[in-house]
Amino acid sequence: MRLVVDLNKCQGYAQCAFLAPEVFALHGEEGLIYNPRVREELREKAARAVAACPVQAITADGLDVMAGASAAASGGPSDGR
Repeated sequence: MRLVVDLNKCQGYAQCAFLAPEVFALHGEEGLIYNPRVREELREKAARAVAACPVQAITADGLDVMAGASAAASGGPSDGR
């Protein structure tokens, strides 16, 4: 999974850092530091962090993983029912 954060959109809510601290961290009050290459064992955490961003500033190339995380974050089923 490869992540891209639009730092112009990012408002520093830090939901990503809370859900995936191994991938995202705040530097100071508003600066975000992140690793764009996510290790396999952190894919699910990273996908949940992407789905939780309130301003949708994070995108990832692993959309299949993100679909399940989005449904889990919203409390809905991941199979479209």
